[in-house]
Amino acid sequence: MRLFLFLLVGLSCTAQEIDFEGYVQDVSTKEPIPYVNISFLNTLVGTSTDEDGAFSITIPKELLSKKVHISSLGYQDTVLLGKTVYQNKKVELTETTMKLDEVILSGNFGDSKTYNPVSSYAIKSGFDASSTPWILALYFPNIGAAKKYLESVTVFFRERQEFTRDRAKFRLRFFSVDPVTKTPKEDLLRKSILLEAVKGKDYTTINISDLKLKMPTEGVFVGLEWLFIPYNWYKKDEKDNLTNKPRIEDRFAPTFGGVYSKNSNFKLYVYGMGEWRPFTVQSKGNNQSLIPALSLKVNQKLKK
Repeated sequence: MRLFLFLLVGLSCTAQEIDFEGYVQDVSTKEPIPYVNISFLNTLVGTSTDEDGAFSITIPKELLSKKVHISSLGYQDTVLLGKTVYQNKKVELTETTMKLDEVILSGNFGDSKTYNPVSSYAIKSGFDASSTPWILALYFPNIGAAKKYLESVTVFFRERQEFTRDRAKFRLRFFSVDPVTKTPKEDLLRKSILLEAVKGKDYTTINISDLKLKMPTEGVFVGLEWLFIPYNWYKKDEKDNLTNKPRIEDRFAPTFGGVYSKNSNFKLYVYGMGEWRPFTVQSKGNNQSLIPALSLKVNQKLKK
């Protein structure tokens, strides 16, 4: 079983198509911004900028009348009319002002604990992306009163035979928790953490202890962001669920592993087209929820 993240919208398949392309840069430095997610609101159409800040996608011409949501780590979300982006060929983003909690450095750490420990044998499903960029964000609660720091993250994958490249890129994100809506709120790091899913490896682990990132009191969302770049692209032959006719669909790697969990503390949200939404899939017995195969290891600072 694999899950595809999408929303139902209607677009005419006979509409005139145009090349929607341009580049995204920093408004102050004029430097290109890589891996910016670009989505037409209320549609299934989107893409990402490449390493040089450039983007290109073929779209129905009618989409020029719709709004485009543009987002990137460390920058303010921007919404522009599609026609404006098409004509100007350039988008400029403004950096966000981030206020981080004070971090007290210490070389003496211990009492490690892993939240949502996963083994490869437990993976029963997977999360795929198509059509428009998405972010999966899994909530990890802050259990206990002791101060903790995030030490490492482990992400598990499922291979797709259709994806022939030996690796795929994705971005790791950390979000605070909105005290009112309980959804992901703000990035806790400005640093862009790019990781790779390598063919033949079930998982990847990154040690983030050097960042000295403190576990917020309200808990933390760990996000997995798909990058809609040519490096990650592949095609999938399928049958249309409505017409039962064959069709070819664009997909983007990697496929993140999924596990079923009885722990109701783990909440899953998905970000796409400018907003966060809860994402829930129940097991057949309706007593477990499908969540990403994602583990978070924390470390508690010891008193001297």
